[in-house]
Amino acid sequence: MRYFQVNDQCNGCLACVQNCPANALRAEDSTANRVLSHNMARCARCGNCYRICPQKAIEFQFMLENGWDEVKTLEMVYCSVCGDPVYTVDYRRTLSEKLGTQSEPTCSKHRDEVTRAAKAHFLKGRSPNMRGGAI
Repeated sequence: MRYFQVNDQCNGCLACVQNCPANALRAEDSTANRVLSHNMARCARCGNCYRICPQKAIEFQFMLENGWDEVKTLEMVYCSVCGDPVYTVDYRRTLSEKLGTQSEPTCSKHRDEVTRAAKAHFLKGRSPNMRGGAI
């Protein structure tokens, strides 16, 4: 959804373009059409375009809604222990490429448990004085 919207009442008079203090509106004429464009990054959201429009064509309320537009939807990977979401499939692919291996996905709550279990398995059968790495 675009926050700056113009309804069918617009007749292209350019009052909005000529009175925009932030130069966030522009008009480009070709042989067949006039195209009105809005740049949200430049827009000061002052409402001058809305107030000045003689046709009441600018629907300024959309700029005041403070809504969110979905920009991308990504598939999730879940903790192999509890099923909580951990990261996205794409992020997992990036990690695997950078690390050269793919590990079992675990949330922060279970990551320590899995690490402790792996260390215990690795150290099983060793004498306590060898655990520190020095004799």
